[in-house]
Amino acid sequence: MSRAAPERITVGEFEVLRLLDGTFLVDGGAMFGVVPRTLWERRAAPDRENRIALALSCYLVRGPGMTVLVETGVGPDVDRRYADFYGIRREPGLFRLLEEVGIRPADVDVVVNSHLHFDHCGGNTIRAGKKGWAPAFPRARYVVQRGEWERALRPVERDKPSYLPVRLRALETSGALNLLEGDGAVCPGVEAVLLPGHTAFHQGVKVSSGGRTFFYFGDTVPTAAHIDLPYIMSYDLFPVETLENKKRLYARALAEGWTVGFSHDLGHAFGALRGSVRRPEFVPAAPPNID
Repeated sequence: MSRAAPERITVGEFEVLRLLDGTFLVDGGAMFGVVPRTLWERRAAPDRENRIALALSCYLVRGPGMTVLVETGVGPDVDRRYADFYGIRREPGLFRLLEEVGIRPADVDVVVNSHLHFDHCGGNTIRAGKKGWAPAFPRARYVVQRGEWERALRPVERDKPSYLPVRLRALETSGALNLLEGDGAVCPGVEAVLLPGHTAFHQGVKVSSGGRTFFYFGDTVPTAAHIDLPYIMSYDLFPVETLENKKRLYARALAEGWTVGFSHDLGHAFGALRGSVRRPEFVPAAPPNID
């Protein structure tokens, strides 16, 4: 049976595609924090080990003269320890899917990471023989918040399992790194938006053109099941800030009719919000396109 084509939308002059680097399994209780299992399991059914299946979502943004990749998943060189512990499955993986939609690594102009946990930036670099690691996208600028970069290279003990500094340093030594301090333009029509909460310097990505907007929540709202305000991961370092950012984003998404995307939702690549900030509802996008 042939594999389904990547889900995609148009946003003015831009085309946005969701490409899966694979899937992984995470403890359901950790993914929903203070929310009791009796509530969250109605939205995300766990397996016998209390784990739920999550996507490793990457979004390809193609516009006039510009190709932007948001997130790179765990990458082809994921450590066996991570693969076994999280039950990671990558077939076919981001790089194969990019090839299938006609994108070579050298075609990517910008890579944006919401943050630098291994499941969001593992494909930033690839093995380079005895030289260690090299940027996987040789012409790209890699855009991340300065504070996130500094913490990723020198993580505190609590964060060490989440970061892979040895693999990231190649971005700096190659001159590919573009560090932001707060909100900032990535390219015309694409903006990075600081959203502290999951980490201190986590960011989302906003694509705007022709009166339309696509907003990538990153781990502020990792799946559609996390739409309700209290549904916040226990992994978030600053959950109160996550809560405040959800309120702020929802107000704009509802008022301006945004299309939204998630970092880890297997079933929904795109959708919209309706209702109110206090009682938001997720409306899945009608497949295969939003025109």
